Amino acid sequence: MPIPSPTGQPAPRRPSPRPADVFLLAGAITLLAGSANAHVKWFAPYIVGASPQPIGLTLTDPWFWAAIGLVLVFFLATRALERTQAGETLLLGMDRLSRPIWPRADDFFRVAIGTFFVAIFAVGGVYLTPDLATPAEWVSWFQLLIAAGVFWRRTMPLSALGILILWVIALRDYDFFHLLDYLALGIGVAGYMALYASRNPDWHRHRFEVLRWGVAIALMWSSLEKFAYPEWFYPLVEEKPFLTFGLPRDVFIPMAGVAEFTMGFGLLWTPLVRRLSSIALLVIFLSAVWPFGRVDMLGHALIMATILVIAADPEREVHFIPRIRGALAGVPLGLATALVVFVTAYWGTHRTIYGPDGAPGPATADLATHSHNPEEPHGPMAAGGIGAPRANGPILSDDGAAAAADTVLTPTTATP
Repeated sequence: MPIPSPTGQPAPRRPSPRPADVFLLAGAITLLAGSANAHVKWFAPYIVGASPQPIGLTLTDPWFWAAIGLVLVFFLATRALERTQAGETLLLGMDRLSRPIWPRADDFFRVAIGTFFVAIFAVGGVYLTPDLATPAEWVSWFQLLIAAGVFWRRTMPLSALGILILWVIALRDYDFFHLLDYLALGIGVAGYMALYASRNPDWHRHRFEVLRWGVAIALMWSSLEKFAYPEWFYPLVEEKPFLTFGLPRDVFIPMAGVAEFTMGFGLLWTPLVRRLSSIALLVIFLSAVWPFGRVDMLGHALIMATILVIAADPEREVHFIPRIRGALAGVPLGLATALVVFVTAYWGTHRTIYGPDGAPGPATADLATHSHNPEEPHGPMAAGGIGAPRANGPILSDDGAAAAADTVLTPTTATP
């Protein structure tokens, strides 16, 4: 008997993997993740309070386990190589390539932070990302102050505090569960700025590690949407069928989720795994810019800048649970632990806030956020496109944001 989905309709039957399909997955998993790595809330309908799909549906999906198996093979092979002289030679080669970049990594990342906040100041009407709309004009000027503070060491802690203040203020208009998508990244960037400004060398030396943990947690958390709400991705797949490389959507979406989660996990592992994961993620995010446009690039700018810094980082020392991360058996143990912790936190937090049946407010349907149009990259598509607003209706993300967002986008013009 088919298991019903959260909408009450029978869940689609997923095809079982064939050997040829598994090899196809091995060759395409990174590209697949890249195609689906645009943040779905920026481009497609969603209901934050809707009850997530039971995790049991994912755990009984053979494609999920096929993807997990392939990622484990990659991580184990990389870790085994890293323990040999060939692995050290490869790391030294990466060090040589990144030598022109790494001494200026702090300058690069501070410029990236400042540029990001200047960009969203210029766009206007958002708190931190394209889906967090606000009509408050002072927010844009506050973002400009954050950007200015990045260029002086003494004022960087104030800019760090400003990022956290914007996140807290956004709670007026958006659900706490929605804003959890951006909490880890915000703390990571703010932590970097605070530690960079510190005169204590024992604190200062951990600035990039805090940043890396923030991005890794953000990626692992956001990847769970592909398991909890696969239906959110259906409109994107229907509008842009080339994203799936010809695979069925219910095969493609969990595979992309596994790729995003495990590469985020890889950022927390040993040096070679970390750097190869960051390179793969950089390819993923850059490839998502083509189908989704400048909105996607702006929204993910700080993540991409962080990933570039991680790829260039020559640090060999592992500070957290080094013995576990150094052992081959630590790879499946660590990945299993991460999955249990994040799945429990995601489903548990949603259930705590919204109850076992969820709290589905009005569907965002055709009034979500933005959709890429080659002729108008910063605006929505024509009527009926993903994210296109209704003729005379507000643009919603959560229930409390309707009035705010209505003043930000109109049927003819839009700012991300």
